[in-house]
This record gives sequence, structure tokens and C-alpha cells, in this order.
Amino acid sequence: MGERKGSNKYYPPDFDPKKIPRIRKPKNHQTKVRNMLPDSIRCNTCGNYISQGTKFNCRKEEVIGETYLGLKISRFYFKCTKCCAELIMKTDPQNSGYVVESGATRTYDQHEEEEQAEESGDALSSLEKRTLVSKREIEVMAALDEMKSMKARRMSVSIDSLLEGLSRRNKDDEEEAKEEDAVLIKSIRFGKQRRIDEEETDDKKRRMEEIDEKKKPKAKRLACGKSPSQISSVRIKTSKKEKTTSMGLASLCHNYGTDEED
Repeated sequence: MGERKGSNKYYPPDFDPKKIPRIRKPKNHQTKVRNMLPDSIRCNTCGNYISQGTKFNCRKEEVIGETYLGLKISRFYFKCTKCCAELIMKTDPQNSGYVVESGATRTYDQHEEEEQAEESGDALSSLEKRTLVSKREIEVMAALDEMKSMKARRMSVSIDSLLEGLSRRNKDDEEEAKEEDAVLIKSIRFGKQRRIDEEETDDKKRRMEEIDEKKKPKAKRLACGKSPSQISSVRIKTSKKEKTTSMGLASLCHNYGTDEED
């Protein structure tokens, strides 16, 4: 349905936008706004209670000469629902709330009740709050002193000394790392190293056996190249042969004498 409405405007050829006068609004220019009550209030003229959250058509303006940390403060004008008396409220960014300026009073004020409770009988709670605040202040002051001391130290230290200290630290770290690596390598035993150790032990055993054999006394050999044991066995054999031959000759001689007598 929007395309059926004639929204285009005709500008004649002799139109000059510079000739249009500019409307300069005052600083305290009021605008119509629909707002809701942030707190329950009571009208001072008729005593009517207006609950929190009721909607009003109010007039809004900026307060001249009042700001809080660069935030602008605005004022609202609205009327009572019963007697139509004008009521005025203002924003309070410091306490994140609203303040009733004139025409009414707030039925419940959290800040006022807290102050009254502290003054009346909650001495312990007030003391706890004060101690917490003092502790925070002390911590903040200590942190500021530390920051100042650190800045002073940094200002006194030169860049060359810092670079030298960093280089020394890096060298020390590298040396420590090398020592740790060497200790680790010595502690680790691989399979090949075990084989090498076994071979070395075998070689040592062989050498010891060879040394023991060399230390043992050798058997004496004669000029002919035979050992005394072999010679003794030969002598025993020759003596046995000689005994057999002598016994045979004796029997022959005995037999020979008997034949001649016959």
C-alpha cells in the first residue's frame, strides 16, 4: 500500500535551500516524552499515592549547568492523576536513580533508610563497612607506592645494563640446559650400548684366560721333540719286549740241551 501514496515532493526550478531560515532551538527546549515512574511517590497537594510503573505524558528538558562526569542531567514535568498538580523529577546519575524536585515526596528511599539504620542502631554493620572501605584505600595506596617505586627503578636502570643482564641470564639458562641433557644422556642405556658392554666383558674374560695360561708352567720337551711322558711309555714298551725275548731264548736253550742228550 505504500507505493500508492504520493510521497514525492515537487521542487521548482528556482528553489534555493539557502533561503530557508534555520530554526534555532533554545538549550532548555522541552520535548514531549512518554515515561514511567521509577519509584512510588505521594502528591503534596492532594495526598494521592502514585505507584511505581505508572505511565505519563511528560515534558523533558536538559538541565543547564549541571553535569556528572560529562553526563547530562535531564528534568521531567508531569501532572498528578487526581488533582493535576505539576510534579517535577530529575535524573541522578551519581546514585543511578531519580530525585523528586518539587510537588511530591518519595514513599521509599533506599539511601535515606541506609543512613538512618547506620545512625540508629546498626553500629557493627557500619563499622564493617568502614573497615572494608579503609582496607580498600590502604590497598590502593600500597599499589600506587609499588607502581611509583617500579617506575623509579626503571628510570634509574639503563638499556645497556638491561641487555647485559638478559644476555647473562640466557647464557646461564643454556649452560644449565646442557648439563641437564648430559646427565640425562648418561642415565639412559640403549640396546646397542648393552651389546658393546657385553662384548667388552667377553674380551676381558678372554684376556684373563690367556694371561692365566701364560702363567702356568709348561712341560719340558727333549731334543727329538717328544715329551717325557711319551719317552716313558716307549721305555716301558721296550722293556716288555726285552723280557719276552729273554724268556723265549731261555726256553729254546733248555729245549736244545734236552735234544742233544737224547
